[in-house]
Amino acid sequence: MNVSFRQLRLFLALSELKSITAVARQYHVTQPTVSMQLRELTDAVGLPLYEMIGKRLSLTAAGEELAQSARAMVDEWSAYEQRIADMQGIKRGRLRVAVVSTAKYFIPRLLGTFCARYPELDFALEVLNRDGVVQRLRENRDDLYIMSMPPKDVDIEQRVFLPNPLVVIAPLNHALAGKVKITLESLASERFILRENGSGTRLACDSYFKKNNFYPVVRLELGSNEAIKQSVAGGMGLAVLSRHALGEHLAEQSLTILDVEGFPIHANWFIVYLQGKRLSPAASAFLDYLDAHALQAREEAAV
Repeated sequence: MNVSFRQLRLFLALSELKSITAVARQYHVTQPTVSMQLRELTDAVGLPLYEMIGKRLSLTAAGEELAQSARAMVDEWSAYEQRIADMQGIKRGRLRVAVVSTAKYFIPRLLGTFCARYPELDFALEVLNRDGVVQRLRENRDDLYIMSMPPKDVDIEQRVFLPNPLVVIAPLNHALAGKVKITLESLASERFILRENGSGTRLACDSYFKKNNFYPVVRLELGSNEAIKQSVAGGMGLAVLSRHALGEHLAEQSLTILDVEGFPIHANWFIVYLQGKRLSPAASAFLDYLDAHALQAREEAAV
C-alpha cells in the first residue's frame, strides 16, 4: 500500500473538520489538491474512506479505522520530533490542550507566561463543553485535558490543579442579597438557571442538591456561563456557577453572591491524561508549569 505521510495528515484533518474546503484552508492549498490527494489515498486503500450524504461528510468503517491509525502515526512522529528538539535543548513542536468552557476564564492567562518561556512552541487550545472534552480524551486527541469532573469510566491519570468553588449568584437587588447564613430550604421557592446536563458544574451541583434532599425549580438550562450571568442579572432566577466564571467586579455585572449555608461547594480543577500515555517533552514542561502554579496558589492562600 503506497501512502504518503502528507495524505495521512490531510485525511486526519478531514476526519476532524468534515470538509474538504476546510482542510484546504487549514493547509493553505487548493481544494482540487486536497481532493486529488484523498482520491489517491482511497485508491491505495482500495475501499471508500468517506461519503457525502446530502451536504454532510461521514467516514466509512474503513475511514474510521484509517483515521485511528493515522492519528497514532502522526502523534508518534510529533512525539519523536519533540524528543529530538528536547535533546537539543529547544522546546519546539506542538502542544495540544483541551479544556472545559469554564476553564477559559483562567487558562489563557497561564498560557501567556508559558508561551513567552517557549516562544517556538506551537500551542493548540480547544475549549468545549465537558462531553466534548471527554470525547477527545477517549480518542486521545490531545496531550492534556483540564476539567472539574473527570470521567470515571476511562483509565486516566489525574492531578488536582486548582480549587473550583461553586457559588450561588443572584441579581444585585435580590431580597436575599446581603443576608447571612441563608438556608438551602429557603431557596425552595426560587427559580434556578443551571448549566446543561453533563457539564462539570451541573454534575457537582446535582450531586450536592441530591445529598441535601433539595430539588430546585429549574427555569432554564443553558450551555453558556455568560448567558446564565445575563439571565440572572435580568432577574430570571438564581444560578450556581464557578467563582472563576464571575470575574472581580460583580456589582458592575448587576450580580451578587448569596451567603447560602453549605456553599461554596468545594470542587477542584483536574489535569487529566490517558493512563499509560507517554507525554511529549512539551506536555511534560507544561504539566510541570501547571504544578508549580498550583503550588504557588496554595501557598498564597495559606498566608
